[in-house]
Amino acid sequence: MIALPESFWSSITWFGDSAFLLPVALWIAMWLVVRSSTRTVAFAWCLLFVAGGGLVAISKIAFMGWGIGNAWLNFTGFSGHTTLSAAVWPVAFWLTASRWEHRVRVAAAVLGWLFAAMIGLSRLALYAHSKSEVASGFALGFAVSALFLWFQHSRAHPRLNWTLVLISLMTPAFFLQPGTKAPTQDILEVIAVRLAHNERAFTRGDLKEGTRPRPL
Repeated sequence: MIALPESFWSSITWFGDSAFLLPVALWIAMWLVVRSSTRTVAFAWCLLFVAGGGLVAISKIAFMGWGIGNAWLNFTGFSGHTTLSAAVWPVAFWLTASRWEHRVRVAAAVLGWLFAAMIGLSRLALYAHSKSEVASGFALGFAVSALFLWFQHSRAHPRLNWTLVLISLMTPAFFLQPGTKAPTQDILEVIAVRLAHNERAFTRGDLKEGTRPRPL
């Protein structure tokens, strides 16, 4: 892993937290839905985003509740930070560049994927996820954003003031203290434990050692 201070990677990883990206995803939907010509595109964005986020949640609940994972791959579920980043940032950057020509919008989306890859690296640097979890999360998020951009390519797209779009997309940074984490993981853990009727959630240690929590 690249030898950079932990504080750097912690700063990068915050841009992949759901506390930051869920509002950004909502802003994307709002910018698309305000114009009647792009409401179909807005619906596609919402559908794809919810599908990607749902798969992340299902994979985490399946592991924490029933231990469904892969010890050889060290896989306990998709990396949520990486998935959301690869789904949201390319579309956010594309939307910011929506007033410019096609090649600029493509370059903006590529920049978004590169930023998402950096966020994925931060999850590895902070030992928050395994390589398989980050790689699969990036693939899932890439599928969401790539399918959306492919869908909208032959349809009307907004031509927005990039300054207003950028300010709106950065609103989480204005209202949240840097590093603020959403309680998403804790909520999913509670759901998993209750659904599986276990005393606690499955952990990565259980996966490696072959142990399991006691049922209630």
